[in-house]
Amino acid sequence: MDSPLVAGVDSSTQATKVLLVDLEQGRVVATGRASHEVTGSGGARESDPEQWWTALGQALAATGRAGDVAAIAVGAQQHGLVTLDATGRPLRPAILWNDTRAAAETAQLHAAFGGRQRWADRIGSVPLPAFTVSSWAWLRAHEPEMAAATRAIRLPHDLLTERLCGRAVTDRGDASGTGWWSPTDDAYDAEVLDLPEVGIDPALLPEVADFAAPAGLTGAAVSEQLGLPQGIPVGVGTGDNMAAALGLGLGPGEPVMSLGTSGTSYLVARAQPIGDASGVVAGFADATDRFLPLSCTLNCTLAVDRTAAWLGRDREQVEPGGEVVVLPFLDGERTPDLPRAAGTITGLRHETSPGQILRAAYEGAVFSLLEAIGHLEAATEPLGDDTPLLLIGGGSRGQVWQEVVARLSGRPLIVPDADELVALGAAAQAAGMITGESPYEVARRWGTRTGQTVEPRERDEATLARLREVRAGLEPFNLGR
Repeated sequence: MDSPLVAGVDSSTQATKVLLVDLEQGRVVATGRASHEVTGSGGARESDPEQWWTALGQALAATGRAGDVAAIAVGAQQHGLVTLDATGRPLRPAILWNDTRAAAETAQLHAAFGGRQRWADRIGSVPLPAFTVSSWAWLRAHEPEMAAATRAIRLPHDLLTERLCGRAVTDRGDASGTGWWSPTDDAYDAEVLDLPEVGIDPALLPEVADFAAPAGLTGAAVSEQLGLPQGIPVGVGTGDNMAAALGLGLGPGEPVMSLGTSGTSYLVARAQPIGDASGVVAGFADATDRFLPLSCTLNCTLAVDRTAAWLGRDREQVEPGGEVVVLPFLDGERTPDLPRAAGTITGLRHETSPGQILRAAYEGAVFSLLEAIGHLEAATEPLGDDTPLLLIGGGSRGQVWQEVVARLSGRPLIVPDADELVALGAAAQAAGMITGESPYEVARRWGTRTGQTVEPRERDEATLARLREVRAGLEPFNLGR
């Protein structure tokens, strides 16, 4: 008898990906993909949420086996603000995680709630401009008629889960990135919701559901629209970073660096939520009953590729030497908190080559993520110098990315063979509903972490020192606030 198939969905910024995975072996049997459009300029980044639902149907159809799915769960981009009318339809495009327009409203929120330390203590995170609470405050200030018309507020994964099963739910992992749900209290924070800048009736928000139980079952209409069987369990789902942690079967104290359009550094913490008043570490919950302290940068692989294009080079055409420093903050930056910053190049000489500039762009992107790992250590516990760094995301297979991370970190690297870890993590959650296992246990049984090992290099202290000096020089100008 064939093993059941479970579907894991990754609804990311640019596309929806679906994996159909053999429940027993963890083998990916079929895949599907459909793209989204992101619009906006000058700090604005938005998408029509209806695209996500359409893309989910297209991606499921592309697998050719949607009718064989026994359970499904959704992982999706964090923080996105989806505002719905009374019929459940979007009132406007969703404001995405990389939208930086809410810088002024974020500063007002910090002050209104008693400062950064109080945010860290109560909510686990100091809101940044793209947190859901900040985007909502921006919407109230700039589009008050839209805010007044809102009858439901959802995150991207919430919307898809609700449409799949008809129940308005979220999970503690994605909820912890809103700015109005507390990992410490495991509840929405009434005082945040009552702030004048926020003013949300809790009835507008989804229930935070148990990760281990189905959110609901697919109905007849969904079966007809998407080709899924009627009555299969739908997982509560989670945010993309939480889903990737599930997909890795991550254990406490194992650091991860993800190289994508954005960059993230995170690890699983077992015992208690993390609060960092500097705002570098977001004290998120994970997708089960643990915690996921995390730092996110806006500028990673896309910024490096743009630099390569300006220089007329392939992304791998770097050259050693020189003392040029590049901070590729092309979209402003989230970590460090400089939403209005721009890209910086310094240390140019007559002999500086394009390949050296490109290499420095890689170094600037990696430096912010390594600084974040230092903050994660300070917030949890020190990592040994020989603790491997799990390197994931689209950039992780690049030879230059691997070399730069190994050289600047001084750590061994593990680069898993598995693709689409967000969708794999969602599939592991779907599998756990059938088997009764934790999604982490499912992923470890599937062996998702098997892959390439990159030996450590001697840490490049000279380059790190130059980067620290240039970064420190930005702060007095207060570019991002």
